[in-house]
Amino acid sequence: MSKPVLQVVIGSTRPGRVGPAVAGWIADRAQAQTGFDVEVADLAELNLPLFDEPGHPRLGQYAHQHTKDWSAIVDRSDALVFVIPEYNHSFNAATKNALDYLHREWKDKPAGIVSYGGASGGAHAAQALQPVLSALQMQAAQPVNIQAVRERVGQDGRLQPTADMESAARAMLAELASRAEAQPYQAA
Repeated sequence: MSKPVLQVVIGSTRPGRVGPAVAGWIADRAQAQTGFDVEVADLAELNLPLFDEPGHPRLGQYAHQHTKDWSAIVDRSDALVFVIPEYNHSFNAATKNALDYLHREWKDKPAGIVSYGGASGGAHAAQALQPVLSALQMQAAQPVNIQAVRERVGQDGRLQPTADMESAARAMLAELASRAEAQPYQAA
């Protein structure tokens, strides 16, 4: 029997980003803690152009292969964690663009947010993303905020979490697992 799928979405697409290190940490934590099969979707690799579908996403009639590929990734996911940087007190455009591409694929899925930045730890980004997730009928869990993220990435490129970060991640992942378990998932 297959397990539910947790999709960790790396939101940052810029060169020199720390998103992959943060995503690697939360993916490893999820793999160790939960009953999820964990996948990572990197928006830099997906390289979605600015929303370019001729039809409204609620129709699900996608014209472009990149949209069909993104739809398949989200559709097979039973829960998601958005790993997002904070830019100008909000979340980044690539994440918003990726969310705007789809409609029914998001409905009723539990979602976590791992935000990062300077002193706020990306808290403004997480606060800005929550109403968007709500509008997409996703169930947002308590976010994880990582302060001074660049100071927490070691020379090996891995995130060195604090005890508070670990505790927040455990709580968020437990909430996602509980919500995903309550939802029927798509067994392969």
